[in-house]
Amino acid sequence: MKIEAFDYTLPKSLIAQYPCPKRGESRLMILTRSSKGTEHGVFKDVVSHLRPGDLLVINNTRVLLARLIGKKGSGGKCELLLIPSWNGTKGDREVLIKGTGKLRPGTRIQFDCGLDGDLIEIQNGKGKIRFSSPVEAGGLLQKIGHIPLPPYIKREDEPLDHDRYQTIFAERDGAIAAPTAGLHFTPSLVESIRNQGVGMASITLHTGIATFAPIKVEEVQDHTMGAEWVEIPPETSEAIEMTKRRGGRVISVGTTTTRALESFSGPEGKVKCGKGFSSLFIYPPYRFRVIDGLITNFHLPRSTLIMLVSAFAGREFLMEAYREAVEKKYRFYSYGDAMLIL
Repeated sequence: MKIEAFDYTLPKSLIAQYPCPKRGESRLMILTRSSKGTEHGVFKDVVSHLRPGDLLVINNTRVLLARLIGKKGSGGKCELLLIPSWNGTKGDREVLIKGTGKLRPGTRIQFDCGLDGDLIEIQNGKGKIRFSSPVEAGGLLQKIGHIPLPPYIKREDEPLDHDRYQTIFAERDGAIAAPTAGLHFTPSLVESIRNQGVGMASITLHTGIATFAPIKVEEVQDHTMGAEWVEIPPETSEAIEMTKRRGGRVISVGTTTTRALESFSGPEGKVKCGKGFSSLFIYPPYRFRVIDGLITNFHLPRSTLIMLVSAFAGREFLMEAYREAVEKKYRFYSYGDAMLIL
């Protein structure tokens, strides 16, 4: 399948630069796969589309303050994105380097709080840095790091982003991007969902560069997905099995949650508990083993994310829904509006 099949036209004015004034006030587009119908509402309406006995599965990853801004010896600015070390590896750390320019191996970069780092490798915008102290020690990242807002948000991070670019479920440090479908939930909405008789369970997928790496091949199937760290606790595996046994639906909150569940599933849809790296690339056609519904944001054209959602909703139906969302001026991407697919 050609990558052009996942393209669409989006006015720049519809790319959300800030979240809604209050969490949970986003709009919601509801897609019904069986009838190919769409409805429109606000995110809290999600409750009316859930049934007692359903299970929502969320991603509890927490975004690191992984964007680091330092100075070279010449005084010039240098910006790095720290790639998390999910398996506990110590020592030299991988980074993405913005505008490598005159940077060379051996360049020393000075950060706040007396932290230095020496670049020891640079290649194609990536490299390795050797810090003078472990960046996790003493909460250094909390002192010197910035929220790694996506590049389509054309502003510097602000204090509000420290709250609004984290989900209310965030508790496991390790992501460099938020699982954005979870950004819409509020404590009161979660309470309403539970009062409806809907269960909730969590997984961890630490969103890394693999999720957002651009596809540089013409044929979708030729793309190689990078690996990201996944953890499925036993209680989540058990909750999914019980839900399916009693005829409930498993509804995934986000594409990252979907990839985690599908990566650890067997042919009959049973999800194994455990931890490890996943490089599963989901694109049409794909037979989903676990999920019966999906809550997701609107994604970039030609991205692995829109391909995953297309595989679940059906490509033609989804692309038509995107065209409708543009006409109705939905807000797109990380701080934008949401979609519920059932």
